[in-house]
Amino acid sequence: MQSDHNGQAGQPRKCLQTERDGDVMIVRLASPENRNSLTAAMRQEIGNAVAQIDADPSVRAVFLTGDGPSFCAGGDLGMLQNNCKPWQVHRRFRGLSQWLIPLMTLDRPVVIGVRGHAVGGGMGLALAGDVLIVGDSAKFVAGFFRLGVIPDVGMMYQLPRLIGMARAKNFIFGNETMDAAQAVEWGLAKKKVADDQVFEEGLAEARRLAQGPAEVMGLAKILMARSFESSMNEMFAYEGFGQVMAMSNPEFQEGLTAAIEKRAARFPEAVRKSDRY
Repeated sequence: MQSDHNGQAGQPRKCLQTERDGDVMIVRLASPENRNSLTAAMRQEIGNAVAQIDADPSVRAVFLTGDGPSFCAGGDLGMLQNNCKPWQVHRRFRGLSQWLIPLMTLDRPVVIGVRGHAVGGGMGLALAGDVLIVGDSAKFVAGFFRLGVIPDVGMMYQLPRLIGMARAKNFIFGNETMDAAQAVEWGLAKKKVADDQVFEEGLAEARRLAQGPAEVMGLAKILMARSFESSMNEMFAYEGFGQVMAMSNPEFQEGLTAAIEKRAARFPEAVRKSDRY
């Protein structure tokens, strides 16, 4: 399926596009005229897309990227200027948590493709996935302290876990910019490619993950997210309970059968043939 990019006559223009590619849902930030800023409309449309994906188990992986020369410029400055009273901010961040956390904890792999700038909250959005593919022009910009605000859109949760606390503090406190090569060097991104290859490479990665045991990967990522707050004993318990779930999934039966038969596993086919849904 694909959203209407231009909108119908008399209706607001949509700032997000979705398109189905087999088992992959492609999600594009599609408001390049404002560098894909996180306007109220953009946030609402991302939330709607995440909810639809979450409710559709036939989507086995997601590829999120942006149209135009920038991935996402972060918060909309007009909104920040006109809507910064305490309860306005409270409601905005309550709304943010209702789609960002489901995106971060989606029980299937999420690939992010970044070209150009990912600034402030836009960087937070780029870190909400599982695998990051960056173009040569990618620039990750902290930017928060330039405005006198704390990092948001999940940055203070994600960044220290991904690159370490010291690097995260130096990056954020220094209002620094990280280029594509440094993102790969620090392990933030998996691969750096030419800008015109970001979509192709990101989609290929999402397709690859969709062909794997995507539901079990989703279970694993949910458990791994608890590792920094949990004791060793708790993580062993989570592993045990998680393995009970994994081994009840048709992906396990297919993977085991394929290993015994010395052939490639056909995970999506096994799930589609199951009677779970």
